[in-house]
Formats: sequence, C-alpha cells, structure tokens
Amino acid sequence: VPRLERFVNSLVINAAVLIIDKLYEGRDYSRFYALETVARVPYFSFLSVLHLYETLGFWRRADYLKVHFAQTMNEFHHLLIMESLGGDDKFRDRFFAQHMAVGYYGIACLMYLVSPRMAYNLSEQVEEHAYHTYDVFLRENEERLKRQSPPPIAVHYYQEGDLFLFDEFQTGAVTGVARGADKRRPRIDSLYDVFVNVRNDEAEHMKTMQFCQLPGTILRAP
Repeated sequence: VPRLERFVNSLVINAAVLIIDKLYEGRDYSRFYALETVARVPYFSFLSVLHLYETLGFWRRADYLKVHFAQTMNEFHHLLIMESLGGDDKFRDRFFAQHMAVGYYGIACLMYLVSPRMAYNLSEQVEEHAYHTYDVFLRENEERLKRQSPPPIAVHYYQEGDLFLFDEFQTGAVTGVARGADKRRPRIDSLYDVFVNVRNDEAEHMKTMQFCQLPGTILRAP
C-alpha cells in the first residue's frame, strides 16, 4: 500500500480514536461498544459494493462475499457481548456510535469503489487498533476479569454457535487434521477468556485485510 494511502487512513483512524477515547473516557465497555459498532461497517460496505458489481454483471466471486459476511457476523457477536456488559445503556452512547457508523459506511463504500486496496488498509488499521485496545485492557484487568463469569451470548457464540460462520473468517488458522474441534471451540470459563478471544478475533481480521491488499491474490473461503 502506498505510503500516502496509509498516512491518510492513519489520520482518519487517529481522529476517530481521539474522539472516542475522549467521549468514553473511563468507561471501557461503552468504548468497546462504540468500537464494535464501527468495526462492522467496512464489511457491510464491502458486501454492498460487491453485490452492486454482481448485479451489474461485473463480478462473480462468492468467496469474498462469504468471508466478509462471516466477518460482519463475528463483529456482530462482539457487539452483542459489549451490549450484554452494559456498553449501550446510555442513549448518548448509542446515538454517537450509531451515527458515526452511518457516516463511516458512506466513506467506506466510496473508498471501496475507488480503491479496494485503500479500503482494506483502512479496515486493517481499525482492526489493529481494536487488537491493541483489547490487549491493553486484558493486561490491566486480568485478575478482575478472571473472577467474573462470561455472558451467555459469549458462551453461545464461541462454544455453541455456527461453526461454518466461525471458521469462515479464521483465515489464519491451520487447515487439515490439526484443526480439530478443540481449536475451533475455545474455552470460555471467565470474562477474561471472552476478551482474549475477542482480541484474537481482531488479529484474524487483520490477517484477512492484509491478504486482501496483496497484488494478484484472490481471497478464498476456507
């Protein structure tokens, strides 16, 4: 990705992070709710543009649709987890996050129409920020989180949910015999485990976005 594109994307991300961190200062779950509301948007925009191309007969490749849809569903469950923890309790928090997501959707669609590579890089930087945010949160709150029970929605998604959708976006996982049910079904014994898996999901999204930026590559669903 050209340096200028990365720089422009980093300016957008840094500005958004500055606003979110200020508005949600000292309220981690509300901040995570806002992050997850926004994090879903790029995948919606990718799907919208790809469906448009498909409708016009310009494009026929189901793998991208499958993987990006699985990514939206993963982020959707992250959002449900944050809501179950009270992240969306206040109207102002919901109002800001949802309106920011609507604005971001328009930008992401336009960017994907003009330069898919730049759009994928923007999403990569969003996921990178999310990964580091959760990583810091885990290190600073490990003992407290290990004493808390996981919300039912997290247990359902990671241990009982649709394996097809869960595996589709896990493009960095090893395929074949070594990839057993225990690898795809992480243990969820505490709230700490939940956030470890949410953090690790963000790393998988980063890998997928990085791959999509490589010239001459074709994304294939697992």
